[in-house]
Amino acid sequence: MARPDADAVVLLAGVGLRRQGTWILRGVDWRVRRGEHWAVLGPNGAGKSTLLSLLTAFAWPSEGRVEVLGARLGEVAVAELRRRIGWVSALVADELATLSATPALDVVLGGLDAAIGLWRPVTAWERERALALMDAFGVGACARRPFAALSQGERQRVLVARALIAAPDLLVLDEPCSGLDLGAREALIGALEEGYGEAERPTLLYVTHHPEEVPAFVDHALLLAGGRVLALGRKEETLTPAHLRRAYGVDVDVRWEGGRAWVRPLGTGARRLSPLAQAPGEAAP
Repeated sequence: MARPDADAVVLLAGVGLRRQGTWILRGVDWRVRRGEHWAVLGPNGAGKSTLLSLLTAFAWPSEGRVEVLGARLGEVAVAELRRRIGWVSALVADELATLSATPALDVVLGGLDAAIGLWRPVTAWERERALALMDAFGVGACARRPFAALSQGERQRVLVARALIAAPDLLVLDEPCSGLDLGAREALIGALEEGYGEAERPTLLYVTHHPEEVPAFVDHALLLAGGRVLALGRKEETLTPAHLRRAYGVDVDVRWEGGRAWVRPLGTGARRLSPLAQAPGEAAP
């Protein structure tokens, strides 16, 4: 008989993480099923980075159970699990920024081995796959340009192609629009929406502070505040004015258009924090 959670890509049950006597996450229950794509949102100090450190096996829970891709943390080879997860973050971008003269195509190909740089010959099929991914994310014309010479928006799209080239089962995008201007942000979101039109794309976890950045195809949302789950489920039922007010401590209006949530603060008065927003913040993973 199949386990009830056999279709779970991510499963957290009663998860808490404590550092130096302070609970950073507490009582987190979350299930991500195959075929779902999730946004993870919350204010600074909500616990988003700590949650990612658990999902990518850079931290272990103080209590509860964490399963990723059917493997329970503490019972799986970490290196093997990480090879099945594509990850785009500021940390990865900073490491790759050292490749000043490396062509963008080679940066993408380095994702085959999760390597900084290209350290082995690649096959014609691997090169064709890399170029196809770059085309899908609108940076095919950048293939032979030095990675360091690209705009920040182009770099982000190259990094998404790099994360996908090894065909991961889970893709984690951690603040992918951070530092992008409006045009670059919309280009990245548009490329994601177009690139995720293929059925074989992996489950996506899209982490952000800003609801308006969540691509239209992302169908679920997890809202964290003060290290606890404030709301989760279908995004239209999670990203409501009431839930966002509790998380961010400000009155807002939410307008849905084209599958995306457009949030507008109401009034110009002083920000009124909720108890959840004032809870102890998270530590870096």
